Amino acid sequence: MIIAIDGPAASGKGTMARKLATMLEIPHLDTGLTFRAVAHALLRAGLPLDNEDLAAEAAAALNLASLDRSVLSAHEIGNAASKVAVMPKVRTALLEAQRTFANRPGGAVLDGRDIGTVVCPDADVKLFVTASAKVRARRRTDEILSRGEAADYEQVLADVKQRDERDQNRAVAPLVPAADAHLLDTSKLDIESAFQHAVRIVEEKKNRSL
Repeated sequence: MIIAIDGPAASGKGTMARKLATMLEIPHLDTGLTFRAVAHALLRAGLPLDNEDLAAEAAAALNLASLDRSVLSAHEIGNAASKVAVMPKVRTALLEAQRTFANRPGGAVLDGRDIGTVVCPDADVKLFVTASAKVRARRRTDEILSRGEAADYEQVLADVKQRDERDQNRAVAPLVPAADAHLLDTSKLDIESAFQHAVRIVEEKKNRSL
């Protein structure tokens, strides 16, 4: 079973994807980390974020097994990632690796912004997880503060809105729900409630496939 989970930043899709993968005992790939890894490679090398050819080279050299969430979760890397994610050459370089991961025997859970529309359009289950910008900014602020780092809610909110604008209006693979995706607004749900809702959708699909 391939499960595609899409949604904007801090919507809860990553946590849901990890919990589903654990429950189903199948691999999980946070495709957002692949773009963060490209941005991180550029930042670490002191290279510009607006050079598509350099970004594509970094994407082609990426090893999915080496993605370190603890490093790549930094807020500034997320902002940088949304800049390289709009580049067609970067997306092309990462697409094949993401599809190869998805089509491994036994299935997988992938989360990102274009899984159900581009990476895995034939996924068995598609979820589009969202929440209001204010709720997502509060979650992201609390997450940053929990790591002992400084965070200003208003600045995080501005960043969230800016990332939404880039993601939704980019020319290649914009952030939109797949036509057959199940929409899940988590603005008023805690992670366990949202997760149980997703589990019911997955179980219904499994039962129909028997």
